[in-house]
Amino acid sequence: MTRLHVHEWGDPGAPRVVCLHGVRNHGGHFARLAERLPGYRVLAPDLLGHGFSPWEPPWDIGTHCDAVLETVGHGAASLVGHSFGGRLAFELAARAPHLVPRLVLLDPAILLPGHVALAAAENARQDKAYVSFEELIDRRYDESQLHLAPRDLVSEDLAPHVETGDDGLVRYRYCQSAVVAAFGEMASQPPAFEDVRVPTLLVLGERSYLPYDHLLDAHRAALGDLLEVVVVPGGHSVLWDALEETADAVARFLGRV
Repeated sequence: MTRLHVHEWGDPGAPRVVCLHGVRNHGGHFARLAERLPGYRVLAPDLLGHGFSPWEPPWDIGTHCDAVLETVGHGAASLVGHSFGGRLAFELAARAPHLVPRLVLLDPAILLPGHVALAAAENARQDKAYVSFEELIDRRYDESQLHLAPRDLVSEDLAPHVETGDDGLVRYRYCQSAVVAAFGEMASQPPAFEDVRVPTLLVLGERSYLPYDHLLDAHRAALGDLLEVVVVPGGHSVLWDALEETADAVARFLGRV
């Protein structure tokens, strides 16, 4: 089985929160959220094909989930997932809902329409190479449609997630093929909402490029009062565009266990 590289914060004996990042990102993306969750043990692995975790395929959802469980164990833990990590957190909760006291979905990619997944996968095929870290950050703002994120926050978050190649160009520390495969997985049919009847916080960016309107009514119908929906300023990268609003919502929600 595959074990992942893990970023960890908090008391090892505290209740566990497992955070799963989106494509092109890394587990360190949750550092500032972890700082705002005192009293919890926060674990955030680099997913397959990302950061310092193994890059070899397969990269299907089942293998991603198996690797997360192999790394953090099968015990009880609240789950937090952003984007593709939201889909993985949802899949893990469907496997064993009795082990997930709380589920937090941050602008999740539960089910992408085919045309959205295709456009994202085609974009991911392009080599993301930059002459400097500063250019990488500039392009990140353009490519990710960041709206309100402070530049220093984004820079500090991404600095450990880049490397300089033999050609002198700066690139993210992820495998492009794994990212392309992930967008294909995001267009596959997820478990039914009825199979994931756990207390769920859904945080949506008010200007996110990822659609959720096509799923929201069904999600509400399946969960009823178990689903809480919060809309925060900015776009898809809610922990950058709306860190305080998102972290406050997550902390309040997890505190209801």
